[in-house]
Amino acid sequence: MSEPIVSIQDLKYRYRGQKEFALDGINLDLSRGEFLVIMGPSEAGKSTLAATINGLIPHFHKGKFIGNVTVLGRNTRDNTVAQMSEIIGMVFQDFEAQLFSTNVELEVAFGPENFAVDRDEIGRRINENLNYVGLDSVRHRPPSTLSGGQKQKLAIASVLALKPTVLVMDEPTTDLDPISKIGVFEITHRLCKRDDLTLMIIEHETEEALFADRVAFIKDGKLVRIGTTRDMLSDVDLMEELGVMPLGIPKFFKKLGLTELPLTPEEGIKSFQVGSWKISESNYQKLVSQERDELSRLTQSLIHCRNLEFSYSEEVKALNGINLDIYKGEMVAIVGQNGSGKTTLAKHFNGLLLPSSGEVLVNDLPTRDQGVFILGQKVGYVFQNPDHQIFSETVFDEVAFSPRLRKLSEDEVKIRVKEALDAVGLVGFETEDPFALTKSGRQRVAVAAVLAAKPDVLILDEPTTGLDYAEQRSMMNMVRSLNQQGSTIIFVTHHMWVVAEYARRVFVMKDGKVILEGTTRDVFSHEAELTEAFLRPPHFVEFTNHLNHTFLNPDEMFNCIEGVQD
Repeated sequence: MSEPIVSIQDLKYRYRGQKEFALDGINLDLSRGEFLVIMGPSEAGKSTLAATINGLIPHFHKGKFIGNVTVLGRNTRDNTVAQMSEIIGMVFQDFEAQLFSTNVELEVAFGPENFAVDRDEIGRRINENLNYVGLDSVRHRPPSTLSGGQKQKLAIASVLALKPTVLVMDEPTTDLDPISKIGVFEITHRLCKRDDLTLMIIEHETEEALFADRVAFIKDGKLVRIGTTRDMLSDVDLMEELGVMPLGIPKFFKKLGLTELPLTPEEGIKSFQVGSWKISESNYQKLVSQERDELSRLTQSLIHCRNLEFSYSEEVKALNGINLDIYKGEMVAIVGQNGSGKTTLAKHFNGLLLPSSGEVLVNDLPTRDQGVFILGQKVGYVFQNPDHQIFSETVFDEVAFSPRLRKLSEDEVKIRVKEALDAVGLVGFETEDPFALTKSGRQRVAVAAVLAAKPDVLILDEPTTGLDYAEQRSMMNMVRSLNQQGSTIIFVTHHMWVVAEYARRVFVMKDGKVILEGTTRDVFSHEAELTEAFLRPPHFVEFTNHLNHTFLNPDEMFNCIEGVQD
């Protein structure tokens, strides 16, 4: 048997100033040409593990380092990061931080130039890798003018230009929209077929782990289990226990009692046909009718857009002829690729932006006649990055800011802060520094700060970005609870499973227009229109669409299978 390309032996690492080990006894080998996906909850040690492969740990991040990491016979203890970079490429989670050149070509050339590669060879590598990632047409543009997906592709091209033997990618698609994710994953799918490249990717998107040779689960710095992709992704119970998102298809068939679990839509269709299960049409129609009846009872329009248009400049029309209503008590999702106009539309609902033409009414009054201060009491807005709206030294002061701004008595301020913190599960954190909390915690503080103003509508822009599966569930369960208590919820998201699980109605945007709207079930049944908007339903919904029914989650479908309902 050949020697492993990467060998990790009895690895333990503790960051300077920390009491707990971030990595605790990791043993792991990677073979030449292998594609390994690392999965686990936040703070599991995934990024720390990635940083040990190229020597950033122990050379750059100081701390207690025990054990050995060897790549192609080079021990990271004895080789600098620069020496390791000759054989290891690294694409960081914050990929924009590794882009700094004045144009795309120079960015790709930077690495080879530093290794004194021949000029003609550098030119060849630029052409080869820009073509490989699909960026040849933008080779003369500054990286700052590229979209998020293009920047990610450029970071990959820049690393590939060094011709690494091992490529490590740390959550390469965290902040990307669906089309950009697809573009990056297409590249990784091609990379994993190259036998000259060993690939290790840290990933939260479980559907994309299907292309790996092996999957490893990490929690609390320990390697919980490693195995073939099929074995690992079939272990639904372990994934839920670890806080890793299980695939809907094996979850459904496990509930049906199957032992050999399908993973993909194609496998699911075959297994369903072989099993001779039947969908109860009456149960399905009851599900659909109940959903429509609930929506029909929502009749009070809180937000109304009439021929809404908005332009950032004469050349860029961001919104084009938007007509829609959002009703009191709804939970609505706005989806679409980057640049489709989602956030621009949402910012019109609370007066952060005003129409170039047309009108937006909130409680039957035009937003341009109300102003941001008045609208802020009716329509609360939580930004994608909570750090952009948090500024106080304590959680209490952050949540109290809006009531105090509105000159409420301190007794009323205390009541509102308590109610808001109770709603988001942060009672007891009043004296904490909000910036000392996790991102999930900071998002909850931002939501509480908005809730303290007691708005009629709560808008959340990408509320689950940067969170692991358990945190995403927790955040969205909290939001759904607020909706059940009477709040009208509007959320913008790239995560289609979040839409399937939590939205009651969906607006699909493309090029500043709403091209599709309806119940979540109706919208996800229109796969062709979603594809046109560069979106796709979750695998489980795709699987059910092929059975001529649209189910949004495994429990829904299970309760519509003849003879097996709970």
